[in-house]
Parts: sequence; structure tokens; C-alpha cells
Amino acid sequence: MVLACLQISDGLVLPDRASLYLTAIEDADYKEDKIEFWNNVYGFNMSCIKKQSMMEPLVDTVDQNQIVTNCQLLKVTMDISKMAPGDASFTAPFKLVADRSDYIHALVAYFDVSFTKCHKLMGFSTGPRSRATHWKQTVLYLEDVLTICEGEAIVGNMSVAPNKKNPRDIDIMLKYSLNGQRCQVSRTQHYKMR
Repeated sequence: MVLACLQISDGLVLPDRASLYLTAIEDADYKEDKIEFWNNVYGFNMSCIKKQSMMEPLVDTVDQNQIVTNCQLLKVTMDISKMAPGDASFTAPFKLVADRSDYIHALVAYFDVSFTKCHKLMGFSTGPRSRATHWKQTVLYLEDVLTICEGEAIVGNMSVAPNKKNPRDIDIMLKYSLNGQRCQVSRTQHYKMR
């Protein structure tokens, strides 16, 4: 599709392959400083702004020590050169299993890319366990702090679509539940990435 739009029959789009991943993190300090802060701003309750700040994903680097769960492949490897406009929208299930007992404050999305058409196979990851890149990670803060025990799982679906008014913006819907020993929650959250 990309090559067709450019009216090129034999060109390359690089990188040509991409995969999207999801994991869960503990991030009490940042959430307290930047989100819970709105509950009391110099004595004023500005929690209406807190709701807005929760809807906007944070693009930042995440320390690998914050990761609490496995990293789940969300979107199978995509051939970027053959993607059509509708391919940017998807819904994918996920199951994030806790590697340790901890708190979950956010889910984190990141991508890996590959250059398979080069002389030597190359690629890189934007994940928290890889060297930092310009793209960082996308942090989706949860309304609830989840208390999770080792072996328990957060299960759900993530829907991603270009915004109808501005296709450069991304609408994200996250449906998740945890039925754990110390925490039971089922929630749907909406995010707008600009």
C-alpha cells in the first residue's frame, strides 16, 4: 500500500517488519508525583485535571527493574510495506503473568522492528530491557493500583485505532481484569495519544 501510494513498483520501505508488545510495571513514584498530585495542588482540589492526565499516555523510558510481568506479543509481525490504512486498527488479547508479587501502576507498550531486506538481518527493540532509543516506551497508567501475587495474571484486550477527527492521533481502549488473591478488578479505560 505504501509503495502503491508513492507509485513505486519495486521500492523498499525500511524497516519492513514490526511487532508490538505489552508488559506491566510498578511505578508508584511517578504516578504519585505527576498524577495523584492533582488531588491537592497547594491546597486546591484539581482532580478534574487528573482525569485528563490519565487519558494521555506518557512516552518515556521505563527502567527494566520496574517490569513485573512477562512481555506479551500484542500484534504479530507486520509487513510495513504491505500495510493498508485499515491495518493500523486492531484489537488484541493479552495475558500478563506476574514474575513477582508487587504493585501494578501501568501497562507499557513498545515495538521491535527488523530490516529483513538488507544484506545482513538487522533490527532493534524499543523495549525497557533494550538500549534506550528515540522512541522510548508508551506508558498507560491504570486508574487502580493493582496488587498482584507471583503467578497471577492480568487478562484483557487492547484496541488501537487512528482517531476519526485526526488520523495522526491514536485512540486506545484497554479492557482488563485481575482476579487475584489480594485484588479483584475489572475495568475499561480509554486513552488518546497525540
